[in-house]
Amino acid sequence: MLRIKKLDIFIAKQFGLLFAGTFFICQFVLMMQFLWRYVDELIGKGLPIDVLAKFFWYMGLMLMPQAFPLAILLSSLIAFGNLGESSELTAIKAAGISLMQAMRSLIFIVICITGISYFFQDVIGPEANRSFGRLLIAMKQTSPELEIPEGIFYDGLPQTNLYVQRKDLESGHLYGIMIYRRTGSYEDQAIILADSGMLQSTEEKKHLLLTLWNGEWFENMRAQDVGGSAEIPYRRETFGYKTILLDYDGGFNMDDVSDLNRNAKVKSNRRILHDLDSLQQLCDSVGRQAYRSACEYALMMPKTNADDSIRVAKALKKGVNFDSIFSQLSGEQKLRAAKDAVSQSQMANSDLSMKTDYADWLNRDVRMHKMEAITKITLALSCIIFFFIGAPLGAIIRKGGLGVPVIVSVLVFIVYYIFENSGMRMARADEWTIWFGKWISTMVLTPLAIFFTYKANKDSTVFNMDAYRMLMMRMLGLRTKRNIVRKEVIIEDPKYLDDAEKLKNVSQKIEEYTEEHKLLRSPNPIHVFFRPGDDHEIAQINDVLEEAIEDLSYTRDKYVLSKLNQFPIIATHAHTRPFERRWLNVVTGLFLPTGVFFYFRMIRYRIRLYKDLQNIMRINEKLIPKVVELGNIKKQADRHA
Repeated sequence: MLRIKKLDIFIAKQFGLLFAGTFFICQFVLMMQFLWRYVDELIGKGLPIDVLAKFFWYMGLMLMPQAFPLAILLSSLIAFGNLGESSELTAIKAAGISLMQAMRSLIFIVICITGISYFFQDVIGPEANRSFGRLLIAMKQTSPELEIPEGIFYDGLPQTNLYVQRKDLESGHLYGIMIYRRTGSYEDQAIILADSGMLQSTEEKKHLLLTLWNGEWFENMRAQDVGGSAEIPYRRETFGYKTILLDYDGGFNMDDVSDLNRNAKVKSNRRILHDLDSLQQLCDSVGRQAYRSACEYALMMPKTNADDSIRVAKALKKGVNFDSIFSQLSGEQKLRAAKDAVSQSQMANSDLSMKTDYADWLNRDVRMHKMEAITKITLALSCIIFFFIGAPLGAIIRKGGLGVPVIVSVLVFIVYYIFENSGMRMARADEWTIWFGKWISTMVLTPLAIFFTYKANKDSTVFNMDAYRMLMMRMLGLRTKRNIVRKEVIIEDPKYLDDAEKLKNVSQKIEEYTEEHKLLRSPNPIHVFFRPGDDHEIAQINDVLEEAIEDLSYTRDKYVLSKLNQFPIIATHAHTRPFERRWLNVVTGLFLPTGVFFYFRMIRYRIRLYKDLQNIMRINEKLIPKVVELGNIKKQADRHA
């Protein structure tokens, strides 16, 4: 039976308070980032408070599922970082409680948040998207004058720039109006000035009716209208009342509510799966029809049936010379045939282009529905993945507060955003499969979550730079130097005569080893990767040498200390095989690129070992007499004592 312990309540309380705070922070950041897309629609438009409240409310509902994983990542990092920094996590582990046991209450909470995230995306999110789209359309169509900013030229109308000095939102009147109308050439340009005016949308919502009072109209006249004069005259008109019909395009992809209902973002997963069958069937039928049309146009008979197309194809295979038939025609017939061919080619190109664009649009719509269905799942699962990244990292880093956790959270989110955004774009462009594009971020972060959780549960060092530096030095064959310094306090002097015997024994063993093992020869790759190859002899030589060096390091003689620092550090296994475990050697040998790298690396270690052994013998020749001398001095001193 599962029992709730005080530790579970304590950790859940720590996490819950932090999650509440970080959630609102993440929600605010996401809303500010999303707000930049519509900042031009809001600033300076004089929107009432209730409209702005609805705008931000629907925006907040849409962005809540995206804020959940970010808040979980940051709050789990801070919570376990605080526990590690205050040594509470150490006390928990000392009591025999593992990290996974300490996280079990939070795992249950995160699973609940994952379910809430999916509920928001599948139930609340579609309604919020639909209401948000309706609100934007209503803002455009009910009050078109809100689109016109004060004090700057507005170019949102086709072939028209509109300047309004001031506007009264209560009455809808515009004051200080200047209109510059253009048609793409210097001729037929017009400038309209008016003291005041009013904008009204027509019933079909496709045009704006601009009513002007007390103004002037300046317009260039076309040259052909005045008898081909070299100069382009203009006309000036003063009016007290005038109406102008302007084309109007709100600039939105969703023109009406019916377009909103076809968007995948306003559908639940159940409705998406229901609509995908009809959408896929329509897309396939349009694609097949476009393919048949392309085949018919390729056979130069767009209105023939299948049997006629086969006959034309057979005629082409038999070698019918259409050029000879064309050369027998008269000049007028050739001209007519050429015009008909050009006309049919243009019609065929236009027809195929239209069908291709429609098929691409349908295919894109199908992909967007599939991507939206997968997004609801992957975004909910990211809550669990981010928790198993944040909590172990907090336990490993052991830093609380908003410093290091925020930096780590930003780095993790950047990695997630890059893969998620890249996968979404590639899948939307049909360059990647939809499943791969939408799951790539999950596939990348899941191994990281497993790795960090395993390391934190085993108390392994992950961010120990010295360990990684030593690993890279071993991989690249870089050596480290000895650093033996004189001891400040020496209780017992070295056994010089015994150490001298050890060094002599080492030199003798090295001579025998170098004669028996041909280190400068290339080894057999089969022996290297697929057979055991421990070199116990060189390991024994190294053990005796290290014992002598360790004992002599307690000397007071500077010459001996300098010679000890000249002894190289021997790699006892790298010259025989890459790894100590046999299965790693087998895998490395079977994979050719890594096998070649480690084979040449092993050759390098064999050459280095040969040079190290020769260097040890040269150092021993100079060091042994000095050690024997110090041993005799100590022996005489002991006798006199």
